[in-house]
Amino acid sequence: MKRLPPAIIDFHVHLFPDKGFDAIWKYFAAMGAEVLHKLYSGPCIDYLRAHGVKRIVYSNYAHKAGIAAPMNDWNIDLLARHDRLYCFAAFHPDDDHGLEDAARMLDHPRVMGIKLHFQVQKIYPHDPRLFPLYELVMEKNKRLLLHVGNGPTTNPFVGLEQFLPVLGRYPDLPANIPHMGCYEFQAFMALLDTYPHLYLDTAYTFWPETPFSFNLDTVCLEKYKDRILYGSDFPNVILPRQGEIDHLLSLDLSQEFYDGVFYANGMALLHETCP
Repeated sequence: MKRLPPAIIDFHVHLFPDKGFDAIWKYFAAMGAEVLHKLYSGPCIDYLRAHGVKRIVYSNYAHKAGIAAPMNDWNIDLLARHDRLYCFAAFHPDDDHGLEDAARMLDHPRVMGIKLHFQVQKIYPHDPRLFPLYELVMEKNKRLLLHVGNGPTTNPFVGLEQFLPVLGRYPDLPANIPHMGCYEFQAFMALLDTYPHLYLDTAYTFWPETPFSFNLDTVCLEKYKDRILYGSDFPNVILPRQGEIDHLLSLDLSQEFYDGVFYANGMALLHETCP
């Protein structure tokens, strides 16, 4: 029986100010999907710690102009109050001083990089306004968390077709792609052969028998076991968090897969970006 490593790194947690969580959970409810774990940031961190997560990498995003800077002030305060906590900070290209704020955040020792949620922000990944941000992130040896896949819902701003122009311009882009690139699993996994600094995370895609479940065979998971990170999407999940972990274990992959995906791969990226 395969086992989890003694310590887990969760590379896809959402932490927001309380009002932000309230708005997100209200949106989920309006869509007919009730969030199971309605935990604000402090209780959320405590819950994950109690369930074996030793290091938490969280993110938040600015859905409109004017809120990235105050969100990032909140991020700095949260990081000061919790150790072993790391952040992908917020950014919006319409902010007058957005790039300066991003540089401020990237200089923080426990900020891994910047999160962009193209689906929510309604920005194309190849929008030229983002090119200075990509270059700044690379200059500072940090990373991007890019929700560029077209799942679990889609719109014109996401999908592989929208992402390829970015990789054409920046083939060394250091980016994590959440949700295994859902729904274009095969296409996003194939990118790992060509682009050495891309990683995928598992969030929201390993509950069995759901429309957004990872649907490729386990051979590809073993092939790319060094480029996959465990992420839970916690607390904004509509099914039990443990269900994804149990399903991953039930696939009976190599112990090296579980050790890497749940800990070693993430630890290596933390050493690179937040030494």
